[in-house]
Amino acid sequence: MSEEGSRDLIALPEAGMNNEIPSNGGVPVIGVESVDINSKDKERALLVGPCLNGDSKVNTGAEVGNSEVEYIESENLNDVEDVDTSLKTLLTGLESKDWVLVCEALNDVRRLSLFHKEAMVDMLGNVISLLVKSLKNPRSAVCKTAIMASADIFKAYCDSIVDLMDPLLVQLLLKSSQDKRFVCEAAEKALIAMTTWVSPSLLLPKLQPNLKHRNPRIRAKASSCFSRSVPRLGVEGIKAYGIENLIRIAASQLSDQLPESREAARTLLLELQNIYEKALNVTPPPVVSEDPETITVSGDPETISWEHFCQSKLSPLSAQAVLRVTNLTREGIVLAS
Repeated sequence: MSEEGSRDLIALPEAGMNNEIPSNGGVPVIGVESVDINSKDKERALLVGPCLNGDSKVNTGAEVGNSEVEYIESENLNDVEDVDTSLKTLLTGLESKDWVLVCEALNDVRRLSLFHKEAMVDMLGNVISLLVKSLKNPRSAVCKTAIMASADIFKAYCDSIVDLMDPLLVQLLLKSSQDKRFVCEAAEKALIAMTTWVSPSLLLPKLQPNLKHRNPRIRAKASSCFSRSVPRLGVEGIKAYGIENLIRIAASQLSDQLPESREAARTLLLELQNIYEKALNVTPPPVVSEDPETITVSGDPETISWEHFCQSKLSPLSAQAVLRVTNLTREGIVLAS
């Protein structure tokens, strides 16, 4: 268990700290006892509270509270014991003020998504609303469990989640960039699951507004997701979406504030250049006669270079920036070979 994860569960001093009882009979120090610290899947914290009655005897964990949160990978999740009972208590658990109960309910969301997705589909809108609420929870244990639930929902429901995902998407973009490291890593995995299981033709319009978000960290993560999704369109999908539109979007990110946005834009432009030069740089030959019965053409299909295409579709400044990226990379590959 990471040190951050241990501190995450209960905001107390570092794990392993002993409870110290002052010799003057004052309030003892609150400590945390970590169990199985090398485990990646299970994290436990034992809270020992102060003695408020002046007695120097330290309360036991059983008297004050014993809280346990499990971070279980999807492949290790077991099915729920009773589907009907789980469904009836799910929303109540997600709304609970007891963070441990919320985590248990979030794990039930994961189990139901993976084993009984049809049973939960009618309440998916309410589940996602409460899931977003858990993503905003200041307790990182709740937040991380909600992130893991998001990844499982993407895998289970795929495209059917698209109309519900706007608030979920913003929170995942945010959590992947500005939280504790182990929360960021979980959010990054959830975003990868999203770009893997949701069709790019449906996902890209959802990502595009976030490329102009006022928060630069959200823009950067959205750029990475956008860059990762475009190749999944394939040649025909890119033609349908409009390669010139994709080039303009990538060009707009080249001057972004954060390096992650700029790097994602460069990666996307190189991918688009490769696809264009392999499959999309041929235009039909000019038509000489449009007689309905005999249509004749003159000459061979015309090949338009990447440079000419960018200059014809972009503003001069944008075209210059795009060609600087793609030409420099090409020159580097030639020199390296």
